[in-house]
Amino acid sequence: MGESLNFFEFITEYLETKKEEAGSYSPLTLAYIGDGIYEIIIRTFVVTREGNEQVNKLHKKSSNLVKAETQAKLIHMLMEELTEEEERIYKRGRNAKSFTSAKNASIGDYRTATGFEALCGYLYIKGDTERLLYLIKKGMEKLEEGK
Repeated sequence: MGESLNFFEFITEYLETKKEEAGSYSPLTLAYIGDGIYEIIIRTFVVTREGNEQVNKLHKKSSNLVKAETQAKLIHMLMEELTEEEERIYKRGRNAKSFTSAKNASIGDYRTATGFEALCGYLYIKGDTERLLYLIKKGMEKLEEGK
């Protein structure tokens, strides 16, 4: 596949902003950026899979994949794939005390999804784009098998 693109580094250099090591960010900051990058990946997945579909249909399909319940299922299916470091990051995110609450999810799913988003954010900031995409692709395959 070639060299993995460190999109985070590219953006921070281009915008001339400060960057820190992935491990120095709080778990909730990792989840914050992870939520955004996961959303972009899922939207890309849906658009390239479904083609030129009506936007409301694309949104419905994307929304189903980014909701906390689906993210919780996804990370549970991926646990055996995670390295020790990745599992540690996931658990830090899952166990972080958040001041926001789930809108349409159980607290368990919400916290589990926060852990998953923290892992996504960590891999993104670390520049391990290929690993991030591998885990999401593997998760999507496992979700499809589970249907």
